[in-house]
Amino acid sequence: MSSSVSTFVTEPTTTVKTYLRPIDRDGLMVFAEKGRGNPAQRGTNKVHTIADGQFRTESYVGNHAPVIVDEPPHLFGQDTAPAPGEVALSGLGGCLVVGITAVATHRRVKLSKLEIFLEGDIGNPAAWGAGGAVMEPKDMGFQAIRVKVLVEGDASREELDDIVKHANFFSPVANTMRNPIPFDIKMA
Repeated sequence: MSSSVSTFVTEPTTTVKTYLRPIDRDGLMVFAEKGRGNPAQRGTNKVHTIADGQFRTESYVGNHAPVIVDEPPHLFGQDTAPAPGEVALSGLGGCLVVGITAVATHRRVKLSKLEIFLEGDIGNPAAWGAGGAVMEPKDMGFQAIRVKVLVEGDASREELDDIVKHANFFSPVANTMRNPIPFDIKMA
């Protein structure tokens, strides 16, 4: 799978700046120090997904409202929510925003705008393994992902571009999509 990230900065239209809500830089620095002290530390994300009929599902994460996933009618769903691949891209977009915000905060750059535009090329000629084309796992799923980042802040275009590149390099979700990982599935 290939993945590309590009940055574009728009010129401000006014001299008044409103910055995005900042994160706690001191807390970020404590968190970073813990990571340096224990680079093997891992957390565990847990999600409980329940089928609701057809291809609609409800995924429960902590005490939050369920994340609803569905398929469009041409894929036998009801189109009541984003498709699974779109939700995966949403996770990537969210992770990149977190990383860009963290790196900008670390570098004392205040952001006034941050938007992520994502596209992923995906197909399902295998029909989920239900009698479609015979394919290998490497030929299924996203075959290319393109990301464009619209970012503005109190830094030069070059520094903002470097922040985006740095965040992409260290993004847990981007690296999950880029790198093969052990995957285990079994009956409950």
